[in-house]
Parts: sequence; structure tokens; C-alpha cells
Amino acid sequence: MLVNKVGLRQETYLPEQDRGGLAEVRDFLVAHEGAGSGEVARVLLVGSDPGEQVEIPASIHGLLRQVIEAMSQGLAVTVVPQVQKLTTQQAAELLGVSRPTLIRLLETERIPFERVGAHRRVMLGDALAYREQRRAEQYRVLEATSVDVDVEDDIETVLASLREARRQVARRPRAR
Repeated sequence: MLVNKVGLRQETYLPEQDRGGLAEVRDFLVAHEGAGSGEVARVLLVGSDPGEQVEIPASIHGLLRQVIEAMSQGLAVTVVPQVQKLTTQQAAELLGVSRPTLIRLLETERIPFERVGAHRRVMLGDALAYREQRRAEQYRVLEATSVDVDVEDDIETVLASLREARRQVARRPRAR
């Protein structure tokens, strides 16, 4: 079991063999999600004493929904508490890039950061937002370079179509 700097531990939870309880909770949450509108219904956590209750915030509801969905499919779930401010090394690891590449992204203002003395710190939310932005851009490029291929097409024709799609994408200005 791993313990982070603030004493919270990383823990993996295995789904129960009998998933009936999970299915019941999942069905309840699905049934109360605004009748298909995607809106989160008000859900209360109720204690054993009468009147003892607290409303579950939307962010916790989303987390609970995701955990229950995964476990009901037989998947294990790992909870890893994260600090909000990351070192450049932590941010680089999260993004799957080298530290020098991350520094370039910070210096070119692609990712916001703050200085703490001589050190740079990146907010977790900013790193995650950049990761999503980069992923969306990668999907746009993949979509732009895709071509319809018929199994009976000549391979040289298909390759020429792919080369032309790549040229067109390369001519576009990159999103920053």
C-alpha cells in the first residue's frame, strides 16, 4: 500500500463476487439521473438516526457512478489521492512527456504555472486540461488524415490519398 505526502493512501478495491448490491445501486443512480436529461438528481446519504442526512455533491456523485459502473463490470478500482500543485517532474509524468518538453510548454505559455522561489509548480487542473486539449487535437488530426478505403482499391491509390491528406493537415496552422 502506497502512502502519499499528506498521509492518504493509494488503495485498490476489488469487485465483490456477488454484484447484486452494485447492480442495485447502479440502477438507482441511473433511474434518478434526470429522466435521461443527463442532469444529476439530488441524492442523499442517510444516517441511522431520523433526519440524519447529507446531500452528495455532483462531483462525488460522478465519482460514485464511475466506480460503481467499473466494479459492476468486474473491474478493480484504484483510488490515488493527488496533490493539487505538481512539480514539473510530476506534471511531465502525468502528461507522458519529458521534463524538458514540459518546461518548453510552460515557457511558451501552453500550460499555466506559478513560481515558488526558483521552482515552477503546475496546477493539476491545468495539466489535465492541457492533456484533454492535446488529445482532442490528436483526434482531429487523425480524423483529417483518414481516407475511405475500399478493399478493392489499388494500394498505390490508397497511399497517394493518405499522403495528400497528410500534406493538407501539415499546411494547417497548429492549434496553440
